[in-house]
Amino acid sequence: MGQSTTEAGEKTASAATSAGAESSATTVDDAPFAALDASFSAGGAEAVLARLVEELERLNAHRALLDAYLLKARYEIGLPLVQAGPLNEIAEPQRSRYEQRYVESIRAVGRRFLDAGDIAAAWPYFRAIAEHEPIAAAIEAFEPVEGDEKLPKIVEVAFSQGAHPERGFQLILDNYGVCSAISAYDQLPPDDAIRVRCAERLTRVLHRQLSENLRWEIEHRGEPKPDADASILDLVQSRSWLFDDDAYHVDASHLAATVRLSPLLRERETIALARDLTEYGRRLSRRHRYEGEPPFEDVYEDHYAYLSGLLGIDVETSLARFRSKLSPDPASSADAGAVRDAGEEGEALWGEGPSEADRAHDRMLAAQALVTLLERLGRLEEAIDVAAESFAEVPDAMLRCPNLAQLCVRAGRLDRLAAASRSHGDLMNYATALVERARSTAG
Repeated sequence: MGQSTTEAGEKTASAATSAGAESSATTVDDAPFAALDASFSAGGAEAVLARLVEELERLNAHRALLDAYLLKARYEIGLPLVQAGPLNEIAEPQRSRYEQRYVESIRAVGRRFLDAGDIAAAWPYFRAIAEHEPIAAAIEAFEPVEGDEKLPKIVEVAFSQGAHPERGFQLILDNYGVCSAISAYDQLPPDDAIRVRCAERLTRVLHRQLSENLRWEIEHRGEPKPDADASILDLVQSRSWLFDDDAYHVDASHLAATVRLSPLLRERETIALARDLTEYGRRLSRRHRYEGEPPFEDVYEDHYAYLSGLLGIDVETSLARFRSKLSPDPASSADAGAVRDAGEEGEALWGEGPSEADRAHDRMLAAQALVTLLERLGRLEEAIDVAAESFAEVPDAMLRCPNLAQLCVRAGRLDRLAAASRSHGDLMNYATALVERARSTAG
């Protein structure tokens, strides 16, 4: 059966104590002991156990209360009050009954910590019984005040320990700033929905900061302060002086990092904000323009084209830009590197440039970006063309876009999946096409 719930709970209880549960009293109060004696005289063992629970509840001694619940459970089930051996040696059905009571006891103590507003102390209890929902709900409702001492612990539970990563990211962004949020982003779980929503939050915050900084600068230079809803393009397109002397108005590394996340965005409004950020980045001095990774080597120009395509703006230009990156001839790419542009002198200075394997890898990344763009534009037939040509020998696990089978099924083109699979010797996808065709015919 593996590790039992009770064994996990024993470890949880220990962790809770070390995490800051109440410590033992240094001064002994004899009154509770006298109360237990009186209860024993009046009603025996049951009365003692009931009074013990009562006293610990009154004292808000939550950690000790768990032990009291379990002592009461062992008595009522008929187990030894002092456990001598491992719990897995308890015979059934007593073991199952005790485990059930253990879960109930852990839940009850965790709830008492939550009701007292101590989310961090409650977390080990609910985690032990795999009930994250109460903690997530409490974290969702948590609104820190200035200087809130609970904030670091709740961020630790929410983000680092995974109780509510999305809310934890929001708390980091709101309370520790964009830099901390960007650093934290890579630690998010591999859940696309969470990562998309966090990228959208980051984009909105950075766009707001940059807009506010630009409006302040424009007003500071003696012009009327622009409207709050003015786009960044409206703010910069006729004011080239904003970029004189290599000036910038938001941390350049934050801008680049946020723009790099923009292909993940799903909300049209947020995609437009990200494109607005690229309008600013395209005007920055080269000193503040970071080099990107394929197929977004030019961070701002490439993302500008990609986001424009997603918004239905200059779609063919956007598609052409990324199609050009599929060329096996590096000199024909719109983003050929400085080494290739420099000719023989460049080769002497910088070496021979990327290997063919590196170029093939870059083309594969470009193909994935192009397939995603085509798929999001609803141009599935073209996406199938690119996937069939580019992903024949690429394992699905390496793809960050829909694979050939997914595209063909979505487009209702099982014939294309069968043909491409046969051409490439792919028995698995060929069988998939045949079976899926039989299923659709039967339906």
